[in-house]
Amino acid sequence: GVALGFWGIAAAASVSFGPLIGGYLIDNISWQAIFDVNVPVGIFAMLATFIIQREYKTENSRSFDLTGFLSMGVFLCSLLIALADANASWNIGGWTSPFILTCFGVSIVGLIVFLFTEFRTEHPLIELRLFKNYNFGIASVTLFIFGLGMFGSTFILPLYLQNSLSYTALQAGAVFLPVGIIQAFISPIAGMTADKINPKIPAIIGISLMAFSMYLNSFQSLFSEHLQIMIPLIIRGIGMGLMFTPLSTISLAEIPREKMAQASGLFNVVRQIGGSFGVAILSTILTQRTTFHSTIYSQSIPKTSLLFQRTVQGFQSFIQHAGGGPIFNLALQMDNVTLKAETMIGQYLAKQAFVHAVNDVFLVTTCITIAGLIPIFFLKNSKKTKTAKATRLG
Repeated sequence: GVALGFWGIAAAASVSFGPLIGGYLIDNISWQAIFDVNVPVGIFAMLATFIIQREYKTENSRSFDLTGFLSMGVFLCSLLIALADANASWNIGGWTSPFILTCFGVSIVGLIVFLFTEFRTEHPLIELRLFKNYNFGIASVTLFIFGLGMFGSTFILPLYLQNSLSYTALQAGAVFLPVGIIQAFISPIAGMTADKINPKIPAIIGISLMAFSMYLNSFQSLFSEHLQIMIPLIIRGIGMGLMFTPLSTISLAEIPREKMAQASGLFNVVRQIGGSFGVAILSTILTQRTTFHSTIYSQSIPKTSLLFQRTVQGFQSFIQHAGGGPIFNLALQMDNVTLKAETMIGQYLAKQAFVHAVNDVFLVTTCITIAGLIPIFFLKNSKKTKTAKATRLG
């Protein structure tokens, strides 16, 4: 548990510095740079792994599972494209468009080929048989659900900060800095605690705190204070630190030593796949709910209503008394103060619809995170896990 706790510090660093560095690159270079920067980082990580890491080595040479690698790529890429682009503005047909249906079909074929290959090859790319281990399988379900909610919410929050509160990309990335710092501090403590008590206890507390933090995020507005943004993130950092290390301890405790590298890698793959699905699904929900709330606003406040007309009159008065400013000059160019007022009202209502949609998404992530609690209750008792671990190592 202690070792996994310190391992969690590295995961926390990605939460802190990933959005921060990404925001800096977007503001000062280009959005493409957030992808380019991963090339040297990846090369450095590979070299460091070869030089530093000392793990169990088998005497038998293994061939690379190219078929499994390609089929998994086809399955994931086509499925994520379908989920992400089903409600795209260019996709007129929506979920039933030929392109989306083709992507789903290709994804199903890729999944079938992948499963067939992995269960029949001697050295699979991903050792799916590890899921037969009860605790590992159950913990992986929890981690997948965690990825759905956590990575999805991490994607949505910067959109809200930039589009609704006018944060720069760097400022939006900087708000995540305390999350990783707190997680890095809590993870070793949670690891030591998991060695002394039932590790399910800190994991349950951690997920509960994460769900609560996302619920707090569902009360945003166009006028939210910075403190209202940070308090849920601080709570989330505590929850992530309490959850991740104990869950890793439970899942890996009964894995044989020769399978440990594959198991830990698969555990992270499950989390990343969950995160990819979370981003795709929640972005789709965000688009749908924005459209829904925009429709509600347009129906509730028609242009013929007294409320709308009074609001237009207020904007007209503001524009006409702007007196030589840029707003006044723009109104003169348009030769239609009423049209300008209606445009400003429409823009305000569009922002309100987006904020309401963001709040809806955070309610969804709250429910998803709460659902992650359910599998934890089915994990084996920690005493049995420790006994099995002691027997294996002894």
